[in-house]
Amino acid sequence: MITIPMNTKGAFDRSTLSDINSSFRQGAVNAQNIASINKPRITGGSPGSGSAGGTSPVHAAGTAANQIRPAGTQREKSPAPPLYNPIKKGQKTVLAPGRPIPAVHACFGWETADSRCDLDVSAFLLTEDGKVPGDSWFVFYGQTVSPDRSTSFHEEENAAHREKISIQLTRLNPSVKKIVFVLTINDALENGLNFGMVKDAYVRILDADGRTELVSFRMTDYYSNVISMMIGELYLHNGIWKFNAIGNGVARDLAGLCELYGVEVRNC
Repeated sequence: MITIPMNTKGAFDRSTLSDINSSFRQGAVNAQNIASINKPRITGGSPGSGSAGGTSPVHAAGTAANQIRPAGTQREKSPAPPLYNPIKKGQKTVLAPGRPIPAVHACFGWETADSRCDLDVSAFLLTEDGKVPGDSWFVFYGQTVSPDRSTSFHEEENAAHREKISIQLTRLNPSVKKIVFVLTINDALENGLNFGMVKDAYVRILDADGRTELVSFRMTDYYSNVISMMIGELYLHNGIWKFNAIGNGVARDLAGLCELYGVEVRNC
């Protein structure tokens, strides 16, 4: 069993966050696959299983074959690519006006002012009420594929982007109406790290071909009192997929974010 520390501090201002309008649940169900950001991270984990509408146990991802990268290890990265269709914080835009879009790639990059800052991306698949359909409906380095096989996590070693979330929109479970992308700092609580030490964080939403940029957003505000940032979200509005540039944060680690979005976690 993987212990998930729950010693986060501070409250978030609901007025600064987009579409988070209900309080999070507090529960005590085991979500074993959630590798704490306060432990060495494990990559290459197997996807969890589950179905919409329920809370399915998620299998732990640790095997001897997994590659372990200690938190805080900086990954090589090429210079950030240009942003061709940037929007500003708070803006919303249609992904592909006038045409269907079967799939997208959300590509992420960032720089840090402190070498101890090691970030990761998580994607929470949410229903209309802003909660996950079940405990396995979020994708990150410890759970790389969603239960419906629509959404997958990729670490972009030695690429222009650091990490990528690929989404086959036509394969998404019908109950999923929104996908929120979150950047989280590993070991933030223990090492006193925060987003005031991060810079040039961006997300690029690419077409299914992986070459055409539909929209992009570079964060402009970095807060010293938060350790996780909602950089943006895809959401379905009147049958059309749109992107919302959020760029706001919370003083919660990955376990705290899971509670916020309805993933029930047991503090062991």
